[in-house]
Amino acid sequence: MSTPFEKPQIIAHVQRSLNYTVFDSKWIPCSAKFVCLGNYARGTGVMQIYEVEHGEVKLIKEIEKAKPIKCGTFGASTLQQRHIATGDFDGNLNIWNLEVPDVSVYSVKAHKEIVNSIDGVGGLGIGDGAPEIVTGSRDGTVKVWDPRQKDSPVANMEPGEGEAKRDCWTVAFGHAFNDQDRCVCAGYDNGDIKLFDLRNMSLRWETNIKNGVCHVEFDRKDINMNKLVATSLEGKFHVFDMRTQHPTKGFDSVSEKAHKSTIWQVRHLPQNRDIFMTAGGAGNLHLWKYEYPAQRSKKDSDEVDMGVAGTVNLLQNVTLSTQPIASLDWSPDKQGLCVCSAFDQSVRVLIVTKLNRV
Repeated sequence: MSTPFEKPQIIAHVQRSLNYTVFDSKWIPCSAKFVCLGNYARGTGVMQIYEVEHGEVKLIKEIEKAKPIKCGTFGASTLQQRHIATGDFDGNLNIWNLEVPDVSVYSVKAHKEIVNSIDGVGGLGIGDGAPEIVTGSRDGTVKVWDPRQKDSPVANMEPGEGEAKRDCWTVAFGHAFNDQDRCVCAGYDNGDIKLFDLRNMSLRWETNIKNGVCHVEFDRKDINMNKLVATSLEGKFHVFDMRTQHPTKGFDSVSEKAHKSTIWQVRHLPQNRDIFMTAGGAGNLHLWKYEYPAQRSKKDSDEVDMGVAGTVNLLQNVTLSTQPIASLDWSPDKQGLCVCSAFDQSVRVLIVTKLNRV
């Protein structure tokens, strides 16, 4: 007899009000702590470290910075150091040792304008090859940095001559399955999605989803490309099957009108790449599962391979706030534990149950 399907539940475990606007929140790997990044009303930046203890969140450290902090990643750090890289409103890329966070261990003027998005790879035991950080900015450029090298980026993707400068809202690493291969995906305010091959320093693929691209994420960074989710300004997300690239049609995709308003973020569950959460502008979270088709590729009329996208199923949804949920991060260590922050100046620790039964 088959067991009945049990829906996961999204439980708000603990909520904490903040006295500043929080833009990003990240779990510190191998710990019960998380970092909140944002800006005070007086125009300075703030970094707070919290610990989850006995059903409460306890403030451990609070550090004020000269400029508001927009985004952060641990992706290029070792598990021993757990340094966080941040992008700020002034275009600076900084790396901080959270044990002594007063002075950055690495700093570079990365962009002429705000760093909207940041991602890391090659650290935390995820992805082969050098530790690298990618930044995307309002100045229209996407840059890749090796924190072992000072001052200049190892790659700089900018609009070509005669091309309009677009605001880059989101960047993500993928395809880091050996020590040579690596890709960066970038999403822009006009709906453009571009996939850059860092090995060949070339534009591998581009498309347009007709709407500002708020967030892109590969289901995993350290494998041969499998799936990519892109979220948009008008509540739609697209899941691209990245295994088969057709020479003219590119990657096949499935799209879903998921939220009534902007989908600010998408985050894949670290322990199961086919489950992901979308965070919406109306203060809601939607939990999804991707189902693969019976066959992931087929021949077109010219006998050329093309991909076949699957379907997405809504597992659960919850409304937490009247304001947009701007960031979400799963714990890399404890399945179902996540932290999210909203523009109601609050941070919430959530527990999602029954994920192993989906």
